[in-house]
Amino acid sequence: MIDLNSFFPIADPTWIFFWVLCIILFAPLLFNKLRLPHIIGMILAGLLVGPNGLNILERDDSFELFGKVGLYYIMFLASLEINLQELKEYKVGALTLGLLAFVVPIALGMFTNLVILDYNLVTAVLLASMYASYTLISYPIVARYGLSRLKCVNFVVGGTVITDTLTLFVLAVVGGLFSGESDGWFFVFLVLKLVLLTAVIVFFFPRLARYFFRKYNDGTIQYIFVMALLFLGAGMMELVGMEGILGAFITGLVLNRLIPHSSPLMRRIDFIGNAVFIPYFLIGVGMIINVKVLFTGGGALVVMIAMVLTALSGKWLASWLTAKAFRMNRDEQMLMFGLSSSQAAATLAAALVGHGIMLPNGEPLLNDDVLNGTILLILVSCIVSSITADRMSRRITVSGSVSDKPVTVSKKTLLALANPNMVDKLMDLALLLRKENTKIPLSAVTVVMDEEERQMGAARKVLDSAAQIAASVNVPLLTKLRLTTNLSHGIIHEMKENDYRELIVGFHQKETANDSFLGGVLPELLNGLSSQIIMARIMMPLNTIRRIHITFPGKAEFEAGFENWVDETARMASGLGCSVSYHGHPDTMRLIAERVSANDKIDAGYFPTDGGNDLKRLSQIIKPDHLLVIVSARKGSISFRPSLDHVFTQLQRDYQETSVLLIYPGGYSADGDAN
Repeated sequence: MIDLNSFFPIADPTWIFFWVLCIILFAPLLFNKLRLPHIIGMILAGLLVGPNGLNILERDDSFELFGKVGLYYIMFLASLEINLQELKEYKVGALTLGLLAFVVPIALGMFTNLVILDYNLVTAVLLASMYASYTLISYPIVARYGLSRLKCVNFVVGGTVITDTLTLFVLAVVGGLFSGESDGWFFVFLVLKLVLLTAVIVFFFPRLARYFFRKYNDGTIQYIFVMALLFLGAGMMELVGMEGILGAFITGLVLNRLIPHSSPLMRRIDFIGNAVFIPYFLIGVGMIINVKVLFTGGGALVVMIAMVLTALSGKWLASWLTAKAFRMNRDEQMLMFGLSSSQAAATLAAALVGHGIMLPNGEPLLNDDVLNGTILLILVSCIVSSITADRMSRRITVSGSVSDKPVTVSKKTLLALANPNMVDKLMDLALLLRKENTKIPLSAVTVVMDEEERQMGAARKVLDSAAQIAASVNVPLLTKLRLTTNLSHGIIHEMKENDYRELIVGFHQKETANDSFLGGVLPELLNGLSSQIIMARIMMPLNTIRRIHITFPGKAEFEAGFENWVDETARMASGLGCSVSYHGHPDTMRLIAERVSANDKIDAGYFPTDGGNDLKRLSQIIKPDHLLVIVSARKGSISFRPSLDHVFTQLQRDYQETSVLLIYPGGYSADGDAN
């Protein structure tokens, strides 16, 4: 008879990695059907195959290595996904909820941990801080109902930064207490080192990243660079006696606006982390869970129940106090509770670090009871969060308490690609302008005026490059190579045949000193199309842009495409996380401000003018890392002014090295429809 004990646990690294990949592949499929959170599924799978379960896999050094990488990755991604512009918009409310969500659970936790569970002071503080953090597990539910712009939702999103940062600070201090001598000056030096190192990361990392992104645009190189900064920040934090996860979190915050959510780099970071590192880490967590402690007595069960009740009660009370302070109704209060009650990343990180800190008597700071309680807390809180968020979102939507917001109809966009060096920049621009979650694919065309094989091959390479970029961010892209006898006619026919409502094209490449950026194509496009046309000359990677200046003519609000360019440029500013300055007539500016405030939360400034050509004045204030957006007008349109004819002359004279978008808003077609 075959002795299975001779085969298990599996210790060969090749087979361990194979079975881990199998778990990563099949566990989500199973737990999605059971409607359990993905994070719980991976942990339970690790418990099943680990030494405290069926003992199928040995917990070798790979789980230590990938576990640490995955832990840093979780905190890094959490800080990258925070919308810093919305945080600024609702900073008072976010600060209020964030502080209450930190202080109230800690106060309840300290009472529970000291009085009921009888833990020592340091253990009580660390365990109580774990109740304070939260992860936005149920945010996609709220977004699906179109409620992501609600004030109460943004309070919770912004409060994440406060609670997670304070929780990690407590964790770093507690970890530091056990890393060296704890004399009277220890805490003072610890805080000074933390402040100094944080200042170094905040000051140098963004500048270094901006320089690197401008110089190197290869996706793989950029990813490796970002990972190097991540582990540099974590390693430096460990050198000063803090926990590396705090360094990973701060690094993500300072790189946040340099890595737009729609960018290929962000998708690459997210994909690799969620495909390998984070699941490997979660499986490793499950392998150290010991469920046997539940059957050794009632103590473990008491700890688990106390942790769950304390954490949920603290979050409910913090939401109730915030709702009272800002005069919110009960549905909004419960929605805040639903969003803020789920525990995951920071809680798990604190539990693992605390479990790894050894006291002088050889016992872990957070024992097995707490570690098992943390897993139950994550499971219960994620379920409560999901159910509550879904129910409250339904009630708010049905009650009609959500204010009407302007809706932008998604338009079919065509990119006319020619210059291989501009493909990545035009694709980045199109992705930033594209409405999030739209199912309408992007389209790209390359027009060839000669059937010569060399030109055809070059055109195919251009389209292949665009397709690779689109595939990297999971955006559908339709490509077409078109033969024609006239470049502009080929683009016009492609636009009309497929009913495209927007065209993005690069500036004409100057061949002589007297040549114009205008070239011979744009006039024919303006005469032949009523769709919106965007001409782009991008001198540096868009994610390194610090400020956007938008100048527009008076009466621009009367053009058919007014709402479209306002929404798109606001979306671009939100995606880049940079500030935007509007320059134009006060009447138009008032309408822009109303529309922008109702849609994307951006850092906007408004500078009234007479509504004419403002390029001469702007040339004195625009810097190399600024983007100039010129909203022009077709001749004969209501907002056209003769001074707009001089735009290209001014661009050649004053803006040779400036990144520029020239927008001709859509007009009305022959049948009276807006384009």
